[in-house]
Amino acid sequence: MRIAVVYNRDSQNVINLFGMPNQEKIGLKTIKRLTDALRAGGHQVAAIEADKELISKLESFMPRVVAGERPGMVFNVSYGLQGQARYTHVPSILEMVGIPYVASGPLGHSLALDKVVTKMILRQHSIPTPEFAVLETPEMPIPGDLPYPMVVKPKNEAVSFGLAVVNDESELRASAKVIFDRFSQPVLAEQYIEGREINVGLLGNAPPEAFPPVLLSFGDGPQIYTYEDKTGRSGRQIQPVCPAPISEELTAEAQQIAVRTFSALGLYDCARVDMRMDANDNLYVLEANSLPSLGEHGSYLVGAAHVGLEFEGFVNRLVEVASARYFGTPQPPPVDARAADPSKRAFQFITQRRDAMERSLQRWVQVSSRTDDPVGLERAAERAGRVLTDVGMLPVPELTQQAEAHMYQTARGFDSGVLLVAHLDVPVIAGGLRQGYRRDPEWLYGEGVGRSRASLVMLEYALRALRSTRSLRRVPLGVLLYCDEGRDAARSRRVIEQAAARAEQVLVCRPGTVGHGIVTQRRGSRRYDLTIEGERLSPGQVGRRRPVVRWACEKVEAIGQLSSPRRRLSIGVIDMNTERHAMFMPHRVEVSLMMSYLSVAHADETEAAMRKVLGRGGPKWSLNRLTDRPPMPDRPANRPLAEALEAAATKWDIGVERESSAWPSVAGLVGDSTAVVCGVSPAMKDGGTPEEAVQRISLVERTLLLTEYLTGWIGR
Repeated sequence: MRIAVVYNRDSQNVINLFGMPNQEKIGLKTIKRLTDALRAGGHQVAAIEADKELISKLESFMPRVVAGERPGMVFNVSYGLQGQARYTHVPSILEMVGIPYVASGPLGHSLALDKVVTKMILRQHSIPTPEFAVLETPEMPIPGDLPYPMVVKPKNEAVSFGLAVVNDESELRASAKVIFDRFSQPVLAEQYIEGREINVGLLGNAPPEAFPPVLLSFGDGPQIYTYEDKTGRSGRQIQPVCPAPISEELTAEAQQIAVRTFSALGLYDCARVDMRMDANDNLYVLEANSLPSLGEHGSYLVGAAHVGLEFEGFVNRLVEVASARYFGTPQPPPVDARAADPSKRAFQFITQRRDAMERSLQRWVQVSSRTDDPVGLERAAERAGRVLTDVGMLPVPELTQQAEAHMYQTARGFDSGVLLVAHLDVPVIAGGLRQGYRRDPEWLYGEGVGRSRASLVMLEYALRALRSTRSLRRVPLGVLLYCDEGRDAARSRRVIEQAAARAEQVLVCRPGTVGHGIVTQRRGSRRYDLTIEGERLSPGQVGRRRPVVRWACEKVEAIGQLSSPRRRLSIGVIDMNTERHAMFMPHRVEVSLMMSYLSVAHADETEAAMRKVLGRGGPKWSLNRLTDRPPMPDRPANRPLAEALEAAATKWDIGVERESSAWPSVAGLVGDSTAVVCGVSPAMKDGGTPEEAVQRISLVERTLLLTEYLTGWIGR
């Protein structure tokens, strides 16, 4: 499990320094002991200071999980940075963003921190606590029945801040004024119980387990535990004695009172209840500490050690206690790997390898294989080949063309089975700068990360998951990797058509959309080169015909008017260049046009109309069709495949929505009788730009989706 130890120590990384600053500091030694103990328990651990960047740091360390996957957890030892109710700050943030955590929630912390509210609740539950009064001002009168000596302390502070014993009116007023001046809050004055101080630690829930009581031996000096004692500034050593030298009956009573206090305040997982015992063995609850100190010599850990929980064991037991509260069982029960559901085993394989998947994605981004880079494409093909042969896939020589396409299949073959199609090249406009890999809490960035690289990682880990369940060899499956997406698959087209004709279902691994889209319909596209040659005219010269640039612009505008939303057909300019001689206006114009269409018949009609618009009587022109990528219509043959993907998504509560796309893909090369769905790869944003990114959670979700779909082909 991923566990973040969240603490406060030195950071002042807030928007404004405002309100009462935190004065409780957790030691660096304690933080290291915590992280070491958790790592020894087999957890992935990060130590994160709680400031305004807490959410982004947590999201980066433990990204959003899929349904059925256990999320990470926070081991909360944060006392807060500043302001009121500081113990509640981190738990409140964690509640908001949906991250489980160790120890009490905001409500329990707020009740325990407010000593007056605590005492009122204790009285309602008939739990003994010393008599008390609240001073709203330093001069406020004290009830006459509250005898001296008294203990005064701030109403809403912890670790004995401002604690003092007062013996008369003058000492009371002086101490109250100090508290008001320093803490700006009411003062709690309570009856001082002459006697011994006992602490009882608790671990667990409903009900918690009470540790043996620990007696605090104060030696010489005040018989109370002051802030100076807790921070080692008093010059004396407070000795915790465990078990406390009291009778078994008193031990049981102290433990019972502690458990009742824990429950009355709504605390979770761990706490320490501090009590005083008078000369007649009467016990009184002073306060409950909802975030007990985990310092090496603190009374809480002394009590835990007495029941056999040394620090490492205690820390991991506390994680199990919190896990049981959130998830029902501390750890999943062991499974028989031979008998378990292959889907569940594959699910565990993938969700336990999030980091490995992102590292693999980073390595792929570092492999440069632009469409016009034959050396880079060769390296990419070699890397992909190593991955596929490592999982047991076999080359298919008759469908492999060294520079255009590489085909692999399982031992079962892929005839009448499934074909997965992805591309190794990264289409980039010439001269574009390479974008390196980076990540933020939600997105993974890099050149080609969404258009190509995430698909390759998804394929790899879906195949590895099936191999881990010993199922891959029983799936009729082929993988075709082509290398010329940036050239509209012109060279690999024949191989793709041949391979698709042998399969029953084809999945084209192009990126999905952030809205959980898979593509069941795509338009086709045609690219044209329009060349126009006119007269060579100097500025201001009047020729026999209009200047070629003006004529070209008018004709291009007229061609654009042929677009028809009703027919789902559009035409637009994607590039325009002119050529001229020195001291002359342009005499030649080259225009690149793209037509996006859903119907081939409509495309043919529109192409004829384009030629008619250009007409006769103007400059010399030529219109050449450079490429033609067929559309992928939403035909009946595709629907069972889309339904199978939807069923696979339902298994793990993954969102899937059918969508139509205006952009073409090689899915249009699949014959009418073969089922095909596109856009099954992880969700992408800003494709083809320097900000191209793939969604982190989608990388896991789409890998699970593909794996679950392929699991349905086992043995077919």
